[in-house]
Parts: sequence; C-alpha cells; structure tokens
Amino acid sequence: MSKLICPVERSLEVIGGKWKIVIIFHLSGGKKRFNELRRLMPNVSQRMLTRQLRELEEHGIIERKVYAEVPPKVEYSLTELGDSLNPILDVLHEWGSEHYEIMGLNLLKT
Repeated sequence: MSKLICPVERSLEVIGGKWKIVIIFHLSGGKKRFNELRRLMPNVSQRMLTRQLRELEEHGIIERKVYAEVPPKVEYSLTELGDSLNPILDVLHEWGSEHYEIMGLNLLKT
C-alpha cells in the first residue's frame, strides 16, 4: 500500500528552498531575464539560481522561453500554476511586514 503524502509536504517539495519563493515573487511582477533575476537577488549564486529555476520549470511553476537570437535571449515567467501561488505570496508578504520587528529583521536588506 502506498503512503499518502501530506499536501503541505508535497507543496514544500515543489516551492521549498531558500530561493524558490523569492523567484516566484519576482516573476509575479512579469517576465524576467536571468540577469534581471540576478540583480534582484544579489545574494544567490548563478549556479543556485540556475538550479532553482530548473526545478521550478520541471514542476510547471515557471516557463522558460528561448528566443532564436544571437546572443540567445531567455525569459522566465510564471505559468498558470505558478500564478496561482500569488495569494499565498500576498499573505506571506503581509505576515512578514506585520512581524518583521518581532523576528529582528530589517526590511531594508531586501
């Protein structure tokens, strides 16, 4: 008999990790190129960003579009599935804004 996986556990398998939610947040504002994401996320390495983008693409959260140009142009955007995460991001944003002092965080770092 197969073991049932908790929906929260499955969700975290897809969007968990240090950078995935941040990537999704930035893409919720529209299409971005790789270097745009790097500028928006200066603390992530190129290798880690590439890995996280690939995993999100594999799970159908983001779409990678390659244009036939020289040099190649690649854009990332949210899929319909990825877009469905926006209400969750809104709640996380609100919660973080309301509780940042309790957590000892400085919002100016981001």
